[in-house]
Amino acid sequence: MYLDYAATTPMSQQAIESYARAASDVIGNASSIHGDGRKARATVNKARRTVARAIGAPANDVLFTSGGTESNNFLLRGLAKANVSRGRHLVTTAIEHASVLETFRRLEREGFHVTYVAPNEEGVVAVEAIEQVLTEETTLVSVMYGNNEVGTKQPIEAIGELLRKRDVLFHTDAVQALSVETLDVDALSVDAMSLSGHKIGGPKGIGVAYVRSGVAIEPFQVGGNQERKRRGGTENVPAIAALGTAVEQNEATKASRVATYETYRTIMLETFEREGISFSVNGTDALAHIVNVSFEGVDVETLLVRLDMERISVSSGSACTAGTVEPSHVLVAMYGEADERTRNSVRISFGEQLTEAGVAQAAATIARVVLRMNEKREGSL
Repeated sequence: MYLDYAATTPMSQQAIESYARAASDVIGNASSIHGDGRKARATVNKARRTVARAIGAPANDVLFTSGGTESNNFLLRGLAKANVSRGRHLVTTAIEHASVLETFRRLEREGFHVTYVAPNEEGVVAVEAIEQVLTEETTLVSVMYGNNEVGTKQPIEAIGELLRKRDVLFHTDAVQALSVETLDVDALSVDAMSLSGHKIGGPKGIGVAYVRSGVAIEPFQVGGNQERKRRGGTENVPAIAALGTAVEQNEATKASRVATYETYRTIMLETFEREGISFSVNGTDALAHIVNVSFEGVDVETLLVRLDMERISVSSGSACTAGTVEPSHVLVAMYGEADERTRNSVRISFGEQLTEAGVAQAAATIARVVLRMNEKREGSL
């Protein structure tokens, strides 16, 4: 059973159909002025308006990219570079996605100064912790809306209010949040936001970068007038059309899915308790579709292999760092490197293709595997 929806989701049938229609029927280049070009432009703009409504933004502030990683790279580098005359100090957190952390490390090599704010043991970065590190040279702060590994939601609205008063630009990586949270760029006081299609039933290889009107930002790539001259290159019209369909579906079903995912979470944790497993949940106030669980005394790499043999797909962290034996940087930031939880935790994440019966069965299987591993370990002592 697939329980790794935070890594990627299957495309919805409607998104697949939308992609196929655009791929077969919309043959023009969206930059061309003839009829076929105008049809392509209309397809792109329709999707742009759909995305804009979903985050409470003007359509002109929504740009299409190749995904969340590109959006993070574009927004962080573009904002830092365009506003360098105001200062070279940047702020982020120690629990961001790799595409954010690596972008800031690159900016450090280019002469910027970056402060990485640590979370508490619940995975929350306090507003006060952000405020304490701000200086007169701070131009940009980036804090993800909800963590991709433990799901913990950050106080984005409160941080946004603080930064608006201090005239500091604010970016949030909302890639995981779009599926289950109501997003409004004005209510959150964010100047930039990253989104991705494949986390909500859309295609891989398509994403969104929101940039508030009037905010200076350097282009991501040049050579064309597309996306307000900020991302040159012919638009991926079929993927954009499918993204628009996925966003529309996502918004229409969000409330019911959140309630369903909360039920799945309860089923999973109550099963573990009933089976007598020693476990704890990492993080609090998590996004509805993510639960990160630490199993006492269990080696996570062995657990993942054995669950895969049972045809259960879960993760030990973000998909972008899969395959490494190093502990999760998120859990290390929360607990410290010596803590056992950094090496025995798995991320279980839910999607709309699941059922209560299926989740209950998967929970029972996970419990059985963990109990067997514990019995083997105790027998070898």
